[in-house]
Amino acid sequence: MTDNVNFNDWSKLDLRVAKILKVEDIDGADKLYKLSIDLGKELGKRTIAAGIKQHYKKEDLKGKLIIFFANLEPRNMKGVKSEGMLLAAVNDDKSKIILLAPDDKIELGSRVS
Repeated sequence: MTDNVNFNDWSKLDLRVAKILKVEDIDGADKLYKLSIDLGKELGKRTIAAGIKQHYKKEDLKGKLIIFFANLEPRNMKGVKSEGMLLAAVNDDKSKIILLAPDDKIELGSRVS
């Protein structure tokens, strides 16, 4: 069982619709891609490192809409300043990762609630 989170904690998360613009390899990283993300007019573009390399090919990611955790504190990963996190569903043994995405087109930067 997981711990409950109160609504005030949930409301601190800034989840947005974003588009993957560019996908690059990171030197020395077997699991990470460097992704350039577009969050629309208000939030602009960001760079993240995402551990999805074993599950997605570069060409399958470019142009894909995703759900993005926009106010996560930045951190350095293999020399890349990661400015947020994409959201994905992951099975128990981590053998399958599926990116979360809107089921229809919507403006980049739209809030997820």
